[in-house]
Amino acid sequence: MPLRVTFVAAARSSALLAERFEDDQPLDQAGWDETQRAARGLVPPSAAESRYCSPTPRSRATGDALGYAPLVQVALRDCDMGRWRGFTLGEAMAREPDAVDAWLADPHSAPHGGESLASFVSRVGDWLDTRPAGDGGRIVAVVEPSVVRAALVHALKAQPSAYWNIDVRPLSTVTVTGQKGRWNLRLESGLERV
Repeated sequence: MPLRVTFVAAARSSALLAERFEDDQPLDQAGWDETQRAARGLVPPSAAESRYCSPTPRSRATGDALGYAPLVQVALRDCDMGRWRGFTLGEAMAREPDAVDAWLADPHSAPHGGESLASFVSRVGDWLDTRPAGDGGRIVAVVEPSVVRAALVHALKAQPSAYWNIDVRPLSTVTVTGQKGRWNLRLESGLERV
């Protein structure tokens, strides 16, 4: 039986507004309010046999606010940005312009001392590919927007550089169906989510 994995991008926090790398800020009031407004249009908790989340405070809080009571999955953490953790792209560029250029141009580079983009996509893809059939047919994962992007790159077997061409908004959802090595992107209307 093919799996159906719906990724829900975590609600916003002040860190997201500042676009800081791997910042563990909690869900802010605006994010909480948006989650409450969006809850009716998202996957209901009863529609998923398994519910997971990234280990970040805002992913966990978003999952809890949606009633998922998700299980934290370390493999769904954000990309390890090494010494750039907590910086904005502008701050990293001001300190290490050549390193940022290398990182943006080569998905296999990790000049910040953390994880390369290719390794990040591979880690998230490995998590997706190892979902056992025992997890049930429907899975929901509340994750950072970057994790949604990485999962889509993996599912579509795209080059890691395609990561930069995917825009994921807070509380947006995307579903992939299939199994290890064979995933399909599924776009659905709000009525089909139930």
